[in-house]
Amino acid sequence: MPQAKKRARSYDPARTRAAVLAQFSNVRDAVPALTPEQLALPTRLSGWTVRELVAHIGMALTAVHRALELPEPAKADAVLLDWPFGTSGNATAIADFTQRLAADHADLGAYLADADAGLRALLAAHPGTRLLATNVGALSLDDYLVTRAVELVVHTDDLNAAVPGLGIPYDRQALAACTRLLADALAVKAPGGATEVRVPPYAVVQCVEGPRHTRGTPPNVVETDPLTWIRLATGRLAWPEAVADAKVSASGERADLGAYLPVMR
Repeated sequence: MPQAKKRARSYDPARTRAAVLAQFSNVRDAVPALTPEQLALPTRLSGWTVRELVAHIGMALTAVHRALELPEPAKADAVLLDWPFGTSGNATAIADFTQRLAADHADLGAYLADADAGLRALLAAHPGTRLLATNVGALSLDDYLVTRAVELVVHTDDLNAAVPGLGIPYDRQALAACTRLLADALAVKAPGGATEVRVPPYAVVQCVEGPRHTRGTPPNVVETDPLTWIRLATGRLAWPEAVADAKVSASGERADLGAYLPVMR
Protein backbone atom coordinates (compact mmCIF):
# COMPACT_ATOMS: atom_id res chain seq x y z
CA MET A 1 0.00 0.00 0.00
CA PRO A 2 1.46 3.42 -0.91
CA GLN A 3 2.21 5.59 2.07
CA ALA A 4 0.29 8.86 2.31
CA LYS A 5 3.15 11.20 3.27
CA LYS A 6 1.82 14.45 1.88
CA ARG A 7 -0.18 16.80 4.03
CA ALA A 8 -3.78 15.68 3.82
CA ARG A 9 -6.43 17.85 2.23
CA SER A 10 -9.10 18.98 4.69
CA TYR A 11 -12.82 18.40 4.18
CA ASP A 12 -15.53 20.44 5.84
CA PRO A 13 -17.35 17.97 8.14
CA ALA A 14 -20.77 19.62 7.87
CA ARG A 15 -20.57 19.71 4.08
CA THR A 16 -19.42 16.11 3.94
CA ARG A 17 -22.32 14.93 6.08
CA ALA A 18 -24.77 16.88 3.97
CA ALA A 19 -23.21 15.51 0.78
CA VAL A 20 -23.45 11.88 1.90
CA LEU A 21 -27.10 12.28 2.88
CA ALA A 22 -27.93 14.16 -0.31
CA GLN A 23 -26.29 11.63 -2.64
CA PHE A 24 -27.91 8.72 -0.84
CA SER A 25 -31.27 10.48 -1.12
CA ASN A 26 -30.70 10.82 -4.86
CA VAL A 27 -30.30 7.06 -5.11
CA ARG A 28 -33.24 6.39 -2.79
CA ASP A 29 -35.52 8.53 -4.94
CA ALA A 30 -34.64 6.53 -8.06
CA VAL A 31 -34.79 2.97 -6.74
CA PRO A 32 -38.58 2.56 -6.22
CA ALA A 33 -39.18 3.27 -9.92
CA LEU A 34 -36.87 0.47 -11.08
CA THR A 35 -38.77 -2.39 -12.67
CA PRO A 36 -37.99 -6.08 -12.03
CA GLU A 37 -36.46 -6.18 -15.51
CA GLN A 38 -34.20 -3.24 -14.73
CA LEU A 39 -33.18 -4.73 -11.36
CA ALA A 40 -32.09 -7.86 -13.21
CA LEU A 41 -29.87 -5.97 -15.67
CA PRO A 42 -26.11 -6.65 -15.52
CA THR A 43 -23.74 -3.94 -14.32
CA ARG A 44 -20.13 -3.19 -15.14
CA LEU A 45 -19.23 -4.84 -11.82
CA SER A 46 -18.58 -8.43 -12.80
CA GLY A 47 -21.35 -10.80 -11.67
CA TRP A 48 -23.51 -8.08 -10.11
CA THR A 49 -26.99 -7.19 -11.23
CA VAL A 50 -28.61 -3.82 -10.60
CA ARG A 51 -30.38 -5.36 -7.59
CA GLU A 52 -27.04 -6.34 -6.06
CA LEU A 53 -25.54 -2.97 -6.85
CA VAL A 54 -28.39 -1.18 -5.07
CA ALA A 55 -27.96 -3.50 -2.08
CA HIS A 56 -24.25 -2.67 -2.06
CA ILE A 57 -24.98 1.07 -2.02
CA GLY A 58 -27.07 0.51 1.09
CA MET A 59 -24.26 -1.59 2.54
CA ALA A 60 -21.78 1.23 1.92
CA LEU A 61 -23.91 3.48 4.10
CA THR A 62 -24.63 0.92 6.84
CA ALA A 63 -20.89 0.38 7.15
CA VAL A 64 -21.07 3.44 9.41
CA HIS A 65 -23.71 1.70 11.53
CA ARG A 66 -21.58 -1.44 11.87
CA ALA A 67 -18.44 0.52 12.72
CA LEU A 68 -20.19 2.48 15.45
CA GLU A 69 -21.38 -0.76 17.04
CA LEU A 70 -17.76 -1.79 17.66
CA PRO A 71 -15.63 -0.54 20.56
CA GLU A 72 -13.89 2.74 19.81
CA PRO A 73 -10.19 2.27 18.98
CA ALA A 74 -7.73 3.75 21.45
CA LYS A 75 -6.09 6.01 18.85
CA ALA A 76 -6.13 6.87 15.18
CA ASP A 77 -3.56 4.76 13.31
CA ALA A 78 -4.59 5.52 9.72
CA VAL A 79 -5.17 8.55 7.53
CA LEU A 80 -7.86 9.21 4.97
CA LEU A 81 -5.51 8.68 2.02
CA ASP A 82 -4.83 5.12 3.17
CA TRP A 83 -8.39 4.16 2.32
CA PRO A 84 -8.32 4.13 -1.52
CA PHE A 85 -5.47 1.62 -1.43
CA GLY A 86 -7.12 -0.73 1.06
CA THR A 87 -10.40 -1.54 -0.65
CA SER A 88 -9.37 -4.34 -3.03
CA GLY A 89 -8.25 -6.71 -0.28
CA ASN A 90 -11.83 -7.16 0.93
CA ALA A 91 -13.41 -7.67 -2.50
CA THR A 92 -14.47 -11.29 -1.96
CA ALA A 93 -16.04 -10.66 1.46
CA ILE A 94 -17.81 -7.55 0.14
CA ALA A 95 -19.23 -9.49 -2.83
CA ASP A 96 -20.53 -12.26 -0.57
CA PHE A 97 -22.13 -9.81 1.85
CA THR A 98 -23.69 -7.88 -1.02
CA GLN A 99 -25.28 -10.98 -2.51
CA ARG A 100 -26.76 -11.95 0.85
CA LEU A 101 -28.20 -8.47 1.31
CA ALA A 102 -29.76 -8.50 -2.14
CA ALA A 103 -31.36 -11.87 -1.43
CA ASP A 104 -32.59 -10.89 2.04
CA HIS A 105 -34.20 -7.56 1.08
CA ALA A 106 -36.97 -7.98 -1.45
CA ASP A 107 -38.05 -4.37 -0.92
CA LEU A 108 -34.89 -2.40 -1.67
CA GLY A 109 -36.68 0.92 -1.22
CA ALA A 110 -37.55 0.03 2.38
CA TYR A 111 -34.00 -1.20 2.97
CA LEU A 112 -32.51 2.09 1.79
CA ALA A 113 -35.05 4.11 3.78
CA ASP A 114 -34.08 2.25 6.97
CA ALA A 115 -30.39 2.80 6.25
CA ASP A 116 -30.97 6.50 5.70
CA ALA A 117 -32.98 6.95 8.90
CA GLY A 118 -30.42 4.98 10.88
CA LEU A 119 -27.51 7.05 9.62
CA ARG A 120 -29.24 10.34 10.37
CA ALA A 121 -29.85 9.19 13.95
CA LEU A 122 -26.24 8.06 14.36
CA LEU A 123 -24.82 11.30 12.99
CA ALA A 124 -26.96 13.24 15.44
CA ALA A 125 -25.66 11.12 18.31
CA HIS A 126 -21.92 10.91 17.56
CA PRO A 127 -19.28 13.61 17.11
CA GLY A 128 -17.10 13.62 14.04
CA THR A 129 -14.04 12.92 16.16
CA ARG A 130 -15.37 9.52 17.21
CA LEU A 131 -12.87 6.90 16.01
CA LEU A 132 -14.00 3.94 13.90
CA ALA A 133 -12.25 0.65 13.21
CA THR A 134 -12.05 0.38 9.40
CA ASN A 135 -10.34 -1.98 6.97
CA VAL A 136 -7.31 0.33 6.85
CA GLY A 137 -7.14 1.17 10.54
CA ALA A 138 -8.75 3.62 12.91
CA LEU A 139 -10.22 6.72 11.22
CA SER A 140 -12.39 9.47 12.58
CA LEU A 141 -16.08 9.46 11.69
CA ASP A 142 -15.55 12.70 9.76
CA ASP A 143 -12.85 11.11 7.61
CA TYR A 144 -14.81 7.90 7.11
CA LEU A 145 -17.77 9.87 5.81
CA VAL A 146 -15.55 11.22 3.02
CA THR A 147 -15.02 7.61 1.93
CA ARG A 148 -18.79 7.11 1.95
CA ALA A 149 -19.17 10.04 -0.43
CA VAL A 150 -16.69 8.34 -2.75
CA GLU A 151 -18.58 5.03 -2.59
CA LEU A 152 -21.90 6.73 -3.29
CA VAL A 153 -20.68 8.74 -6.27
CA VAL A 154 -18.80 5.83 -7.85
CA HIS A 155 -21.76 3.47 -7.51
CA THR A 156 -24.28 6.08 -8.60
CA ASP A 157 -22.28 6.25 -11.81
CA ASP A 158 -22.37 2.44 -12.02
CA LEU A 159 -26.17 2.53 -11.68
CA ASN A 160 -26.54 5.19 -14.33
CA ALA A 161 -24.35 3.16 -16.69
CA ALA A 162 -26.39 0.00 -16.09
CA VAL A 163 -29.89 1.44 -16.54
CA PRO A 164 -30.37 3.49 -19.72
CA GLY A 165 -32.01 6.82 -19.03
CA LEU A 166 -31.88 6.49 -15.23
CA GLY A 167 -30.01 9.76 -14.77
CA ILE A 168 -29.52 9.84 -10.99
CA PRO A 169 -28.02 13.28 -10.24
CA TYR A 170 -24.72 13.86 -8.46
CA ASP A 171 -24.60 16.08 -5.43
CA ARG A 172 -21.97 18.71 -6.17
CA GLN A 173 -20.20 18.41 -2.82
CA ALA A 174 -20.15 14.60 -2.99
CA LEU A 175 -18.74 14.73 -6.52
CA ALA A 176 -16.10 17.22 -5.37
CA ALA A 177 -15.02 15.05 -2.42
CA CYS A 178 -14.81 11.95 -4.61
CA THR A 179 -12.78 13.75 -7.28
CA ARG A 180 -10.37 15.25 -4.77
CA LEU A 181 -9.71 12.11 -2.75
CA LEU A 182 -8.99 10.06 -5.87
CA ALA A 183 -6.78 12.81 -7.32
CA ASP A 184 -4.82 13.00 -4.08
CA ALA A 185 -4.49 9.20 -4.13
CA LEU A 186 -2.85 9.45 -7.55
CA ALA A 187 -0.34 11.94 -6.13
CA VAL A 188 0.47 9.41 -3.41
CA LYS A 189 0.79 6.51 -5.84
CA ALA A 190 2.89 8.48 -8.33
CA PRO A 191 4.76 11.03 -6.20
CA GLY A 192 6.56 13.88 -7.91
CA GLY A 193 6.00 17.22 -9.51
CA ALA A 194 6.59 16.67 -13.23
CA THR A 195 2.94 16.36 -14.28
CA GLU A 196 -0.03 18.51 -13.42
CA VAL A 197 -3.39 16.74 -13.37
CA ARG A 198 -6.38 19.06 -13.61
CA VAL A 199 -9.95 18.00 -12.94
CA PRO A 200 -11.87 21.27 -13.03
CA PRO A 201 -13.54 22.63 -11.08
CA TYR A 202 -12.55 20.41 -8.17
CA ALA A 203 -8.92 19.33 -8.16
CA VAL A 204 -5.39 20.02 -9.34
CA VAL A 205 -2.51 17.78 -8.23
CA GLN A 206 1.17 17.41 -9.04
CA CYS A 207 2.49 13.90 -9.58
CA VAL A 208 5.02 11.69 -11.44
CA GLU A 209 8.78 11.79 -10.94
CA GLY A 210 10.80 14.18 -13.07
CA PRO A 211 11.73 17.85 -13.30
CA ARG A 212 9.46 19.88 -11.06
CA HIS A 213 7.50 22.70 -12.68
CA THR A 214 7.78 26.05 -10.87
CA ARG A 215 6.30 28.79 -13.11
CA GLY A 216 4.55 29.35 -16.42
CA THR A 217 2.72 26.64 -18.36
CA PRO A 218 3.58 23.15 -17.07
CA PRO A 219 5.35 20.96 -19.67
CA ASN A 220 3.22 17.93 -18.78
CA VAL A 221 -0.51 18.46 -18.31
CA VAL A 222 -3.46 16.09 -18.04
CA GLU A 223 -6.98 17.49 -17.94
CA THR A 224 -10.37 15.81 -17.81
CA ASP A 225 -13.83 16.16 -16.30
CA PRO A 226 -14.79 14.78 -12.87
CA LEU A 227 -16.76 11.71 -13.99
CA THR A 228 -14.14 10.68 -16.53
CA TRP A 229 -11.47 11.05 -13.85
CA ILE A 230 -13.47 8.97 -11.37
CA ARG A 231 -13.96 6.22 -13.99
CA LEU A 232 -10.23 6.22 -14.76
CA ALA A 233 -9.24 6.22 -11.10
CA THR A 234 -11.51 3.27 -10.28
CA GLY A 235 -10.84 1.14 -13.34
CA ARG A 236 -14.19 1.75 -15.04
CA LEU A 237 -12.43 3.34 -18.02
CA ALA A 238 -9.04 2.48 -19.52
CA TRP A 239 -6.52 5.25 -20.14
CA PRO A 240 -5.97 4.46 -23.87
CA GLU A 241 -9.72 4.47 -24.48
CA ALA A 242 -10.17 7.79 -22.70
CA VAL A 243 -7.37 9.41 -24.71
CA ALA A 244 -8.61 7.94 -28.02
CA ASP A 245 -12.13 9.22 -27.37
CA ALA A 246 -10.81 12.68 -26.43
CA LYS A 247 -12.20 12.36 -22.92
CA VAL A 248 -8.75 13.27 -21.63
CA SER A 249 -6.33 15.93 -22.82
CA ALA A 250 -2.73 14.83 -22.23
CA SER A 251 0.32 16.81 -23.37
CA GLY A 252 4.00 16.26 -22.59
CA GLU A 253 6.32 13.28 -22.40
CA ARG A 254 5.29 12.51 -18.83
CA ALA A 255 1.54 12.94 -19.36
CA ASP A 256 0.77 9.25 -19.88
CA LEU A 257 -0.89 8.12 -16.64
CA GLY A 258 -1.73 4.63 -17.86
CA ALA A 259 0.91 2.99 -15.66
CA TYR A 260 -0.57 4.56 -12.51
CA LEU A 261 -4.25 3.81 -13.08
CA PRO A 262 -6.50 2.74 -11.55
CA VAL A 263 -5.64 4.05 -8.11
CA MET A 264 -8.59 2.24 -6.50
CA ARG A 265 -10.55 -0.87 -7.44
